[in-house]
Amino acid sequence: MSRFANVIVDISHEKVDRPFQYKVPPGLAAKVVVGSRVEISFGRGSQLRTGYVIELTDEAEFPEARMKEIEGVIDGGQEPEQKMIALAAWMKEQYGSTMIQALKTVLPARRKVALKEKKEIGRLLSEEEIKAARAECERKHQTAKARLLAELEKEEILPWELVTKKLNISSQTVKSLEAAGMIRLTTISCYRNPVKMTVGQEEGKRLSAGQRSVVETVLADFDAGSRRPYLIHGITGSGKTEVYLSLIEGIIERGRQAIVLIPEIALTYQTVLRFYKRFGDRVSVMNSSLSAGEKQDQCERARKGEIDVIIGPRSALFVPFAKLGMIVIDEEHENSYKSETMPKYHTRETALKLAQLSDAVVVMGSATPSLEAYSRAQSGEFGLFKLGERLTGGELPQVYVEDLRRELKEGNRSIFSRRLQEKIEDRLNRKEQTMLFLNRRGYAGFVSCRSCGYVCKCPHCEVSLSEHKNGRLICHYCGYEQPAVKLCPQCGSRYILGFRAGTEAIEEQLLKMYPQARVLRMDADTTRTKDSYEKILASFSNQEADILVGTQMIVKGHDFPEVTLVGILAADLSLAVNDYRAGERTFQLLTQAAGRAGRGQKAGEVVIQTYQPEHYSIRYAAAQDYEGFYEEEMTYRRLLSYPPTAHILAVQISAEKEEDAVFAAREAAQAANPHETGLTVIGPAPAQIGRINDIYRYGVYIKAKDYQKLVAVKDRIEKLRAGQDRPKGTCQFDFDPMNAY
Repeated sequence: MSRFANVIVDISHEKVDRPFQYKVPPGLAAKVVVGSRVEISFGRGSQLRTGYVIELTDEAEFPEARMKEIEGVIDGGQEPEQKMIALAAWMKEQYGSTMIQALKTVLPARRKVALKEKKEIGRLLSEEEIKAARAECERKHQTAKARLLAELEKEEILPWELVTKKLNISSQTVKSLEAAGMIRLTTISCYRNPVKMTVGQEEGKRLSAGQRSVVETVLADFDAGSRRPYLIHGITGSGKTEVYLSLIEGIIERGRQAIVLIPEIALTYQTVLRFYKRFGDRVSVMNSSLSAGEKQDQCERARKGEIDVIIGPRSALFVPFAKLGMIVIDEEHENSYKSETMPKYHTRETALKLAQLSDAVVVMGSATPSLEAYSRAQSGEFGLFKLGERLTGGELPQVYVEDLRRELKEGNRSIFSRRLQEKIEDRLNRKEQTMLFLNRRGYAGFVSCRSCGYVCKCPHCEVSLSEHKNGRLICHYCGYEQPAVKLCPQCGSRYILGFRAGTEAIEEQLLKMYPQARVLRMDADTTRTKDSYEKILASFSNQEADILVGTQMIVKGHDFPEVTLVGILAADLSLAVNDYRAGERTFQLLTQAAGRAGRGQKAGEVVIQTYQPEHYSIRYAAAQDYEGFYEEEMTYRRLLSYPPTAHILAVQISAEKEEDAVFAAREAAQAANPHETGLTVIGPAPAQIGRINDIYRYGVYIKAKDYQKLVAVKDRIEKLRAGQDRPKGTCQFDFDPMNAY
């Protein structure tokens, strides 16, 4: 039993980084656990306060004689905060970070944000008295007062916004009438609501036999007490969202609440629309585009049970529901479910732990499940459902694979293959819509000399500079900028140019080739503002554009019935990435992109443009054959001991001095103990980008079949680095990394 507890006294404060240590009395030792709500004596007056145990330890931080004891453990069910603290402790242990970093991830910081206020103006006089007062104001030519009193003859209460904006009446006029005892001004605190929908509610659609089987099985298992996770493998257009809606309807009927996770903010608008039509204003959102006040208010509404469903990317997982019953992870294969900041948690694993703490069930869905999830479904750990029938309209689209090497040999130097050009022209003539997907961002990539091969690089990072339309060369890592060069700094040649293959360049090319086309672009540059996603998607959905050009965000989960053609440009760019997941990502991306075509009543077509038509991930994606791809990819993973057949821990070292980074990386490799059975240590070696913003980066990779062995390695390195006189720098841990370091 641990002798001391580190307790956070006020978790509502923005800075949840000041725990206080208390002694654990022997009589309470069995009841005090991480996450416990405890009563403690705090401050000079020794007032009794409520605190939360965030850590148990046997090491005293100051003399025991000066340390107070925990007064008692508060019983009475788990508050949302208790679950979140227990979850933070698990994340710290499983992913490696400080407890404070983990707490800041899971506890919504309650900043000092003023409550939103709603003002109303009500009349204090009878209808006859108001008429007399209005007549008197008109006689005295007090037109503003007369205008307000005239409105109050019709309505007893008026909103402040209507009075001050539409009626154009100053606050001074309102105060004057209030002082005269004719009206009263009432201020009511209210919540900010980021969901601004005006659509009516709809009944659920009739489910197919396959959909109904999923819903009935999951809810029956839930009622029987089973909390086994489920994976729904449904082809694009098989109606997974309708299954989620029906499942959540059942969970709400059982008095529970639900979290719906989506991979991108871009998907929020369409998803919320579907859920709002079913559940009305009991639905809300949580994402990074919300203001601090909106975030705070959604957490309060969830805590008080005023909403049943929250929708958002991975951060929505930590909304404090008191009666959480279901967590839905849509498009569970997406990389964005892995955090790239400490703690580097995976949303799937964290959701499974939160569900365990909350007595909830996790339901995952994807047309292209991650190999990790599908292998666990194959082993029986997850329940597996398959939806193979396309409910949104007919068959899967016809897919054409165009070899760009042959196009070039035959004289076509355009971004678009001849087949794609013909089909775009055809869709424009038929008034149907086209989506063009490119897995690149921006106007241009690197700038290089065609004469000597020189590449313009950032002086502070080991990466090439990117040319932007404003004539500047920019580093996307540290923000360094310089003017574009006209002559090669190395050989003086004039043939120094940017490799232009960005969404903006495609948009320009389209407008040259098809001047009559209405083109929309959706990428990181056009979606910077708060409502930009919704505006672009709503515009395309309303058929205000013929062609939508975009990066990955346009191929994920969107449903546009009038899209009958999808063009995938440079499909194999993602295969060139130095990453063992490159084949899986390419397959998923192409399958998801192809699934956007023909979702209405009209047949769809897909053109995949590639330099590697023979690659297995492109062949299987064109055939929409997930099982074939899974079997082949898993063979490679087994041969090379990559996830999900084994696990990897990436130890990432950064330091201002290269010698410090090298020393720390070597030390980490030794701590991993390469001679231990079941461990393989790779490195240390410079990171893929060895220097960013003048910070040197080194990495060590450790492989093991047993995940807990890697957790033990992480613990050893953490203990080593906590010692005195360590070289300066930072050490981060990434389990089963999604991106090469």
